[in-house]
Amino acid sequence: MADPSTYRPATGAIPTDPGVYKFRDAHRRVIYVGKAKNLRSRLTSYFADITGLHPRTRQMVTTAASVEWTVVGTEVEALQLEYNWIKEFDPRFNVRYRDDKTYPMLAVTLNETYPRVFVYRGARKPGVRYFGPYAHAWAIRETVDLLTRVFPIRTCSTGVFRRNEQMGRPCLLGYIDKCSAPCVGRVDADEHRAIVDDFCDFLAGKTDGLIRRLEREMTSAAEELDFERAARLRDDTSALRRAMEKQAVVLGSGTDADVIAMVGDELESSVTIFHVRDGRVRGERGWVVEVQENATLAEQVESFLTQFYGAESDMSSGIPREVLVPALPDDVDQMQDWLTQRRGARVDIRVPQRGDKRNLMTTVERNASDALARHKLQRAGDLTTRSAALTELQEHLGLDVAPLRIECIDISHVQGTDVVASLVVFEDGLPRKSDYRHYGIKEAAGDGRSDDVASIAEVTRRRFLRHRGGEATPPPVDGDEPVAIAAGEVSAEEGKKRRFAYPPNLFVVDGGAPQVHAAAAVLEELGVTDVAIIGLAKRLEEVWVPGDDEPVILPRNSEALFLLQRVRDEAHRFAITFHRSKRSKRMTASALDGIPGLGATRRTALLTHFGSVANLKKATVDEISQVPGIGATTAQSVRDALSADESTREDVTSG
Repeated sequence: MADPSTYRPATGAIPTDPGVYKFRDAHRRVIYVGKAKNLRSRLTSYFADITGLHPRTRQMVTTAASVEWTVVGTEVEALQLEYNWIKEFDPRFNVRYRDDKTYPMLAVTLNETYPRVFVYRGARKPGVRYFGPYAHAWAIRETVDLLTRVFPIRTCSTGVFRRNEQMGRPCLLGYIDKCSAPCVGRVDADEHRAIVDDFCDFLAGKTDGLIRRLEREMTSAAEELDFERAARLRDDTSALRRAMEKQAVVLGSGTDADVIAMVGDELESSVTIFHVRDGRVRGERGWVVEVQENATLAEQVESFLTQFYGAESDMSSGIPREVLVPALPDDVDQMQDWLTQRRGARVDIRVPQRGDKRNLMTTVERNASDALARHKLQRAGDLTTRSAALTELQEHLGLDVAPLRIECIDISHVQGTDVVASLVVFEDGLPRKSDYRHYGIKEAAGDGRSDDVASIAEVTRRRFLRHRGGEATPPPVDGDEPVAIAAGEVSAEEGKKRRFAYPPNLFVVDGGAPQVHAAAAVLEELGVTDVAIIGLAKRLEEVWVPGDDEPVILPRNSEALFLLQRVRDEAHRFAITFHRSKRSKRMTASALDGIPGLGATRRTALLTHFGSVANLKKATVDEISQVPGIGATTAQSVRDALSADESTREDVTSG
């Protein structure tokens, strides 16, 4: 591990101009590439107090053995050079948006005398026009099969074309009129080029003009009593309409945009992009990548735009007029100028706020979220991955055995009110929902604020109360609620005493050093020595072990950290769900309690009729009195009580 001070350049020697810098390791391999408006300001930040750096940045500067930079004239040049270097050197500490699969595109070889259309995967080449990418190759082939009926463009390879040209006989597609057969001279190069142009225009969104032209030709043929040609044109028009129906219209006609959404957590981010051309979704792509350092959403967007639109040698036809993103890059003006240069026309980058574009962004975000969930489920469902995670946990934490049973607790409240805790259980890396627990926590006296450390200690004590004597954990008491497997609610076996089968190998606390020390003190007090305990701090995903002054930093791409994060997030979700339910019940009860003449039966009737207290507050006295069992006097009492409650809330808010 290198000491950054050994290769730190003199501050005065670093220029203040924009530029791009490279960190190299002891073997002169480039391990990180970055750009900066001010090289001096950016580079000196890497050589500040090393303990204050993000763990990933700290690992990078201690792995590096030298740093060098290149000054450029503008920030746009820095953007381009940064991408070129990332592509050339593939630095290990830079995030790369790589596909786990290649996406098919529809390619048209305009650089040939007789252009052909085919399904293609790989890098774009000059002289070839591309449409897509598409999610599935079969979708392209189905579209081509429909369109070659109307636009009989060549689809055969060069070898097949030359063989049929020598034989003087067309292939099967030529006989069934799905190819204009330029190989045998049915059409010359200019006529075939015109067919190709119409084919490209249709895929580019210029559909209305082509359909109107075919309809005019069909009408003209019918008037000339050429019914066979009119029928063929009718079928061609129907084929074009079917092809158009396969592309959903999402925006107004003429809209060309790429819609990009990013959804993620502290470790991974899911990126999904929809390609919209002429208002229709022409293709989509997706990635799940590791989040770089503590990068903001704006920085992630900038990194993605740089790599995605700089990835191909010829992207002029692939860059739309508008790029819709979840957050604007910090250097949005320079990014727009760079994309404009590559496209040869103006490109705007903006965040959609309302209307159809905002709705489409929501759809793309939903797809990105689903992709991230599928990715995590795939990892969690893989037996080999789960085994690796448990083994890594055993090694990093120095456990005697792999933690086959992991329990995690989390506290949830709002400014000290409705304090609850959750306990979730994972066995063999999978959730065991039948053993989930809810805990009700007594609120702190005095100022009403909750003490998370004390709550952690209380829940830990209640969980391990009888573990000291070697007995199983006692049944739920005083607010401990067992949970049904499917619904996540109180078990149907409420009256039965339920016990945990055995204690955990690893007990996880959501929090840092104070929380884990409080839980460890309780275990020591109870004499529990066979349960390992750790805390997982959310900000930097640090693992705290009792008695250690420094946290354990697990590799960000390790399966062990992924499993711990999943356990912690499940405990947080479970606690939040119970907290909301408890708070909702309290607010409902407090709003209708104490109203003269309103007992439990009438309260239930009111809530059943109106659906919620919020709807009841909007009702008039006449509307309330229409509820069976509610008279005019009681309705007036309800109306007065709810109005007084609303006035009290407004006074508290204004105060």
